Amino acid sequence: MPTDERPDRRWPADERLAVELIARTDYGRVATSMRAMPFLAFARHIVVDGRVLLRMPLNCGYHLACAGSVVAYGTDNLSCARRGEGLWSVQIVGRCEPVEPTAAELELFGPAPPLVDGAPYEPVYLGIEPQFASVNSTDGDAGGHLSPVL
Repeated sequence: MPTDERPDRRWPADERLAVELIARTDYGRVATSMRAMPFLAFARHIVVDGRVLLRMPLNCGYHLACAGSVVAYGTDNLSCARRGEGLWSVQIVGRCEPVEPTAAELELFGPAPPLVDGAPYEPVYLGIEPQFASVNSTDGDAGGHLSPVL
Protein backbone atom coordinates (compact mmCIF):
# COMPACT_ATOMS: atom_id res chain seq x y z
CA MET A 1 0.00 0.00 0.00
CA PRO A 2 1.51 3.41 -0.85
CA THR A 3 2.75 5.39 2.12
CA ASP A 4 0.06 8.07 1.82
CA GLU A 5 -2.70 5.43 1.99
CA ARG A 6 -1.39 3.62 5.06
CA PRO A 7 -3.13 4.18 8.36
CA ASP A 8 -1.31 6.28 10.95
CA ARG A 9 0.50 3.94 13.34
CA ARG A 10 1.61 4.74 16.83
CA TRP A 11 3.66 1.69 17.72
CA PRO A 12 4.82 0.87 21.22
CA ALA A 13 8.59 1.04 21.69
CA ASP A 14 9.12 -2.75 21.50
CA GLU A 15 7.37 -3.02 18.14
CA ARG A 16 9.32 -0.08 16.72
CA LEU A 17 12.48 -1.76 17.98
CA ALA A 18 11.57 -5.02 16.22
CA VAL A 19 11.17 -3.31 12.84
CA GLU A 20 14.31 -1.21 13.41
CA LEU A 21 16.34 -4.34 14.19
CA ILE A 22 15.08 -6.08 11.05
CA ALA A 23 16.22 -3.04 9.07
CA ARG A 24 19.78 -3.53 10.42
CA THR A 25 20.16 -6.82 8.57
CA ASP A 26 19.85 -7.82 4.92
CA TYR A 27 18.55 -11.39 5.14
CA GLY A 28 16.21 -13.38 7.33
CA ARG A 29 14.00 -16.45 7.39
CA VAL A 30 10.31 -16.70 6.66
CA ALA A 31 8.36 -19.46 8.41
CA THR A 32 5.02 -20.84 7.29
CA SER A 33 3.67 -24.22 6.26
CA MET A 34 3.39 -26.02 2.96
CA ARG A 35 1.06 -29.01 2.69
CA ALA A 36 0.65 -28.94 6.50
CA MET A 37 4.43 -29.18 7.02
CA PRO A 38 6.36 -26.30 8.56
CA PHE A 39 9.30 -24.85 6.67
CA LEU A 40 11.81 -22.02 6.75
CA ALA A 41 13.05 -20.17 3.68
CA PHE A 42 15.66 -17.46 3.33
CA ALA A 43 14.77 -14.07 1.92
CA ARG A 44 16.38 -10.70 1.26
CA HIS A 45 14.40 -7.95 2.98
CA ILE A 46 14.05 -4.21 3.26
CA VAL A 47 11.91 -2.15 5.59
CA VAL A 48 9.73 0.56 4.05
CA ASP A 49 7.42 2.63 6.22
CA GLY A 50 7.18 -0.07 8.88
CA ARG A 51 6.38 -2.84 6.41
CA VAL A 52 8.84 -5.63 5.63
CA LEU A 53 9.29 -6.33 1.92
CA LEU A 54 10.82 -9.66 0.88
CA ARG A 55 12.64 -10.74 -2.25
CA MET A 56 12.65 -14.50 -2.74
CA PRO A 57 13.68 -16.82 -5.57
CA LEU A 58 10.78 -17.78 -7.79
CA ASN A 59 12.21 -21.20 -8.70
CA CYS A 60 11.96 -22.49 -5.10
CA GLY A 61 8.20 -21.94 -5.02
CA TYR A 62 8.15 -20.90 -1.37
CA HIS A 63 6.32 -17.71 -2.22
CA LEU A 64 3.28 -19.80 -3.16
CA ALA A 65 2.88 -20.93 0.45
CA CYS A 66 3.63 -17.46 1.85
CA ALA A 67 1.35 -15.32 -0.31
CA GLY A 68 -2.05 -14.90 1.31
CA SER A 69 -0.94 -16.63 4.52
CA VAL A 70 0.10 -15.49 7.96
CA VAL A 71 3.85 -15.93 8.26
CA ALA A 72 6.58 -15.32 10.79
CA TYR A 73 9.70 -13.52 9.63
CA GLY A 74 12.82 -13.34 11.72
CA THR A 75 16.40 -12.26 11.71
CA ASP A 76 19.20 -11.81 14.25
CA ASN A 77 22.77 -10.68 14.74
CA LEU A 78 24.00 -14.03 16.07
CA SER A 79 26.68 -14.44 13.40
CA CYS A 80 27.75 -10.81 13.07
CA ALA A 81 27.75 -9.31 16.57
CA ARG A 82 31.08 -7.76 17.51
CA ARG A 83 32.86 -8.64 20.73
CA GLY A 84 31.02 -6.97 23.60
CA GLU A 85 27.90 -6.28 21.53
CA GLY A 86 24.65 -7.75 22.81
CA LEU A 87 23.00 -10.52 20.83
CA TRP A 88 19.44 -10.10 19.62
CA SER A 89 16.79 -12.01 17.75
CA VAL A 90 13.59 -10.57 16.36
CA GLN A 91 10.48 -11.87 14.65
CA ILE A 92 7.35 -10.34 13.27
CA VAL A 93 4.12 -12.11 12.47
CA GLY A 94 1.67 -10.86 9.88
CA ARG A 95 -0.20 -11.47 6.68
CA CYS A 96 2.05 -11.88 3.65
CA GLU A 97 0.92 -10.59 0.26
CA PRO A 98 2.51 -10.24 -3.20
CA VAL A 99 3.78 -6.73 -3.90
CA GLU A 100 5.12 -4.78 -6.87
CA PRO A 101 8.06 -2.80 -5.51
CA THR A 102 8.70 0.73 -6.71
CA ALA A 103 11.91 1.61 -8.53
CA ALA A 104 13.25 3.12 -5.30
CA GLU A 105 12.44 -0.07 -3.38
CA LEU A 106 14.10 -2.24 -6.03
CA GLU A 107 17.22 -0.12 -5.64
CA LEU A 108 17.17 -0.68 -1.87
CA PHE A 109 17.19 -4.44 -2.43
CA GLY A 110 20.47 -4.14 -4.32
CA PRO A 111 21.77 -6.66 -6.83
CA ALA A 112 20.25 -10.11 -6.93
CA PRO A 113 22.37 -13.26 -7.02
CA PRO A 114 22.87 -14.69 -10.49
CA LEU A 115 21.82 -18.24 -9.47
CA VAL A 116 19.82 -20.02 -6.78
CA ASP A 117 20.13 -23.80 -6.61
CA GLY A 118 21.81 -23.76 -10.02
CA ALA A 119 18.94 -21.95 -11.76
CA PRO A 120 18.97 -18.34 -12.97
CA TYR A 121 17.61 -16.09 -10.25
CA GLU A 122 14.17 -14.68 -10.91
CA PRO A 123 12.80 -12.66 -8.00
CA VAL A 124 9.35 -12.59 -6.50
CA TYR A 125 8.35 -9.86 -4.03
CA LEU A 126 6.16 -10.15 -0.95
CA GLY A 127 5.19 -7.75 1.81
CA ILE A 128 4.46 -8.39 5.47
CA GLU A 129 2.40 -5.97 7.52
CA PRO A 130 3.53 -6.72 11.10
CA GLN A 131 0.73 -7.59 13.52
CA PHE A 132 2.87 -9.03 16.32
CA ALA A 133 6.52 -8.58 17.18
CA SER A 134 8.94 -10.35 19.47
CA VAL A 135 12.42 -9.15 20.44
CA ASN A 136 14.89 -11.09 22.58
CA SER A 137 18.32 -9.82 23.56
CA THR A 138 21.24 -10.66 25.83
CA ASP A 139 21.54 -7.12 27.12
CA GLY A 140 18.28 -7.44 29.07
CA ASP A 141 16.79 -4.31 27.62
CA ALA A 142 14.62 -5.49 24.73
CA GLY A 143 12.03 -7.59 26.48
CA GLY A 144 11.14 -10.99 25.17
CA HIS A 145 7.39 -11.00 24.84
CA LEU A 146 5.05 -11.22 21.89
CA SER A 147 3.24 -7.93 21.51
CA PRO A 148 0.50 -6.81 19.12
CA VAL A 149 1.45 -4.06 16.71
CA LEU A 150 -1.25 -1.41 17.04
